[in-house]
This record gives sequence, structure tokens and C-alpha cells, in this order.
Amino acid sequence: MTATREAIEAVWRIESSRIIAGIARMVRDVGRAEELAQDAIVAALERWPESGIPDNPGAWLMTTAKHRAIDAIRRERSLERKHEELGRTIEHRQDSTIGTSEWALGEGDDILSLMFIACHPVLSQEARVALTLRLVGDLSVEEIARAFLTSVPTIAQRIVRAKRSLAEARITFELPSAEELSARLSSVLEVIYLIFNEGCSATSGEEWLRPELCDDALRIGRMLAGLAPKEPEVHGLVALMEIQASRSRARTGASGEPILLLAQDRSRWDHLLIRRGLAALERAEHLAGALGPYALQAEIAACHVRAKTPEETDWSRLAALYDALSQLTLSPVVELNRAVAVAMAYGPAAGLDIVDQLERDGSLESYHLLPSVRGDLLAKLGRLDEAARAFRHAASMTRNARERILLEERAGECARGLPPSH
Repeated sequence: MTATREAIEAVWRIESSRIIAGIARMVRDVGRAEELAQDAIVAALERWPESGIPDNPGAWLMTTAKHRAIDAIRRERSLERKHEELGRTIEHRQDSTIGTSEWALGEGDDILSLMFIACHPVLSQEARVALTLRLVGDLSVEEIARAFLTSVPTIAQRIVRAKRSLAEARITFELPSAEELSARLSSVLEVIYLIFNEGCSATSGEEWLRPELCDDALRIGRMLAGLAPKEPEVHGLVALMEIQASRSRARTGASGEPILLLAQDRSRWDHLLIRRGLAALERAEHLAGALGPYALQAEIAACHVRAKTPEETDWSRLAALYDALSQLTLSPVVELNRAVAVAMAYGPAAGLDIVDQLERDGSLESYHLLPSVRGDLLAKLGRLDEAARAFRHAASMTRNARERILLEERAGECARGLPPSH
């Protein structure tokens, strides 16, 4: 029973966004589509322990959800209209082109369509991102809240209101036209990157990495690059994700413990992904007059992978790139990363000045990496008691078990009068 349930949960993680997208195309309501997809998973939990897992569990779930959708249509429409609707639905394959949009893709277009629907201009920017992370990324409300550095009730309310707004506005379920693409593109890019970040550094749970989320984000990003080949920021985001993903194998040790960038075995980096990332960055640079935030972050990532050893890293260039990115985004998280680069280029005291200013501003008071970075800089300055307190504070804030262990180890090293070894 436990093995079957685990298998069902694994299938749901893989197939949920495709099922929701396909059902949304039938019922024209993402909230209702999510409910019908969840009805299908409940049916699987009831039947599969006795009948066994089907050969194609994703197709079973899609068929079951479709039957539930058809039943719903039957209840709400006249017999004549119901036959017309079923005829239109059943005649088309699940992966057929949606509508007449010139941007429609072939394989995988349902998921991408769902992203653009969830990022419709009728919704606020925050609601678009939260809804897409929930429906496409299959992130929990808590994970989304932590990604946004906000509360769980706030995110839950955003998602509920977003679904209601889409239903009330009777949004057409198709890929946007060329004119509409740019208006929704920034939200879609933000969603893809947040999904990727959750995979790179899980906000909660027992594992440091969630590679399936990284894979999903990369796959959707590559699809989007094919959809919008002349958009530099799309290529910038793909470049950033390819380069970041190239380090995945080196980011954890044998028992799953985190290994920070400067301590990683660079021979374990994936050089195929690095080449793909640098090629995507070159496309972004060719298309852009001035680099946008994702392309700038890709440039930063490229600085690291071009260095054969940590000592060869061009920290002055990194500090300058972070300065440009900080001015462009006005993000306190970017400013925190700039503090690290400045510390490496010009000394820990210079970096600590930036961190102290962020602490006074209070914009990152719920972000555990602020005291973590502060602890690292204090340790490098020999202020080990203060560093230990900062690391303990960071450990108490994180919800990820692996990260908590790492921070507690660093606090213990400082308490024993030893500079952190990480």
C-alpha cells in the first residue's frame, strides 16, 4: 500500500501540470480543472492498490479526469450542446495545436499554454506568479510563500482570487498572439526562474536539491526559447539555468550534504550544460542592446564556470556585474549577493557594510541567508562569537534540514574558535 501510494505521488508530480492544462482546455476554468485532476488522483488512490498501477499511469489519470470533465459538462449543458462539445473535444488529440495563435507549439503546448493563461494581464503580477507556480510547478502554498518572502495566508488568498478572476473574465484558453506575448513574458520568466530556484535550493524538507523542478524549469525555458527566439531575456534565462544546473552534481556530498560553490569539485561540473549555457548567453548578447536582469545573472554565473579554480575567479568583474544588476532590479536579495562579491574583491569589511545596511533596512528580516552571509563575513574578520550567533540565527530560520545542519556546523566551528571550513 505504501509503495503504491508513493508511486501515485511520483506520477502526480510528473503529470499534474499536463493533466490540469489538458482539462482546462475542456472546461475553460483552471480552478475547476485542478479540482477534476485531483478527483482523478483520488480515484487512483482508491483503485490502484487493488487493480495495480496501469502501464501508462499518466494516460489513466488524464482519461479519468476527462471523464469527470465530461460528466460535469453533461450536468451543466443541454443534451444537444453537450454532444457538440464532446465531439469537438474527443476529435482532437491531447497534444493538438491550440487555437489559431501563430505561437502555438506541438508537443508540450498544453503546459506552456497553461503558463500564459495563468499569467494573463487580468491578474496582478503577484497573482500570476503564485498561480503558475501552484498549477505548473506543483509547489505547495508554503513553498511559494517562502519564495516570495511573504505569508502563507497571503499566497493562498492570491491563488483563490486568481482562479476566480480567470473564471469571471472567461479567459480564452489559447496561446497569446504576438502582440500579447511581450505583455505576459516577464511574468512567465519570473515563474520559470522561481521554479528553478526551488529546485536548486529547496526551501523546506529533507533534501537540499529537488532536481525534478530544475528539469521542469529548464524544459519549459527551452520550449519558451523556441516560442520566442528573438527575445533576449528568454535566452538570458535559459543561459542562467543551464549554467546553474551544470554545477548540480558537485553541490552535494555522498550523504546529500550541501557543498558551497568555492568548495566544489569543478571536475564534476557538467561541461555540456556549460557549453549550452554560454551559447544561449551569446544569443542573448547578440539580440540585446543592453543586457536585462536574467542575462546579467547569466554573465555572473559564466564568470564562475570560466574560472578553472576558485582563485581564478574575477571577483572585481563580479562585483561590477552585481552593481549593474542591483541598480536594474532594486532587489535586496541581489544587494545581498553583491555584498558577497564585494567582500571577495575588496575584503570582508566592505561586504559587511552592505549587509549591515540591509539589516537596518529590514527588507530581508525573514530571509535566512542574510544572517548566514553576515556570519561568514564576521568569521572572516575574526569576530567568531558574533559569527556563531549569526549562523545559529540563520539555522533557526531555514526550513530545509540539510541547510540547517550546515549552518549549525558553521556555528559550532565558530564557537570553538575555528574559522568555518566551508
